[in-house]
Amino acid sequence: MHQYQQGTYTKQAHKAIPEGCFEEEQGLKGFFGPASHLIKKEPSTRWQKIEGPLKPRMFDLVPAFANPVDQRILFNRDLSIGVKTVLPQSENSKNAFRNADGDQLYFCHQGSGVFLTEYGLLNYRAGHYIVVPKCLTHSIVPEEPSQFLTVENRTSHYQEPDRGLVGRHAIYDTAALEKPDLDQMQAYLKSLGDGPIRIHVKRLDQITKFEYDKSIYDTVGWKGDLFPFTLHTDDMMPLMSHRAHLPPSAHTTFVAKEFVICTFLPRPLESDEDALKVPFYHQNIDYDEVLFYHRGDFFSRDNLHAGMMSLHPAGFPHGPHPKAVKSIKGKTQTNEYAVMIDSRWPLEVDESAGGLELSEYWKSWQSK
Repeated sequence: MHQYQQGTYTKQAHKAIPEGCFEEEQGLKGFFGPASHLIKKEPSTRWQKIEGPLKPRMFDLVPAFANPVDQRILFNRDLSIGVKTVLPQSENSKNAFRNADGDQLYFCHQGSGVFLTEYGLLNYRAGHYIVVPKCLTHSIVPEEPSQFLTVENRTSHYQEPDRGLVGRHAIYDTAALEKPDLDQMQAYLKSLGDGPIRIHVKRLDQITKFEYDKSIYDTVGWKGDLFPFTLHTDDMMPLMSHRAHLPPSAHTTFVAKEFVICTFLPRPLESDEDALKVPFYHQNIDYDEVLFYHRGDFFSRDNLHAGMMSLHPAGFPHGPHPKAVKSIKGKTQTNEYAVMIDSRWPLEVDESAGGLELSEYWKSWQSK
């Protein structure tokens, strides 16, 4: 398609928006495809009533984290998003787990401890991603109660994002990926006297239990390019433009076939006087957008606390709350930590998550 324009338009997206007007981006392929920027007199989020299932949704996951069982929140054919809490000395931490349905990603929301794997030991603390490829056996042994956001990749494998023009060391250097330590794990298991002898294997969402007479973690060496690893938010370098707001895709952390995972971290705000400093109003037409709020001051939303998660399905425009647009003036940087999951295909809400939903969330864009 060739680019055309009519009426009032801006030379550069997200800059020099006419006074009293609002910019809305409508784009395909998750900010990578054809896109147009509409200049409107009012934001498209000024709805007064929504009837039907297509609406923005918000879940308070804090009660779910308080319950030490796995809970699925959102899902489709390609991925499953949930929460998991593991307590020290719990039966859960004494067993091993193997996911034969897909790659398993954990994001540590709270807590610290170690992952035991066939490849060695991985340390974790709040802010760590732990990526365990499909069918790799692992155990979570927390030193304190640990809460995880979980994202199961059921139809592909996690990969690094294409860094394009910014080069292979942008976003995060591969040296920041922490590899499992076999020597450390052998010393750890020796201190315990023994390791897990049971493996719970999930296949087609059913659990099969394997039991052995000795510890299953008996690896004495390995080589290869398939292994679990961790990445901490402290070791990530958010891309920035001091002149114009970058799209969420600039903050991609991991890529799957039908979804991506992005990480929003503290960063300086745009310094140009005419630059848009809050996320732009947009329709990400091809993707459902999920945002998990980890910690900090969530500058684009009102009345949020850590442990909440929003779902903005494809099909309606969304953007910052009115209060955020006003309060951004005078600020020079963000102070938020959040995980975004963008799904190519629609996500369903698990029946068990109904009690966690804040049903009035769709009203939060209305001016008070």
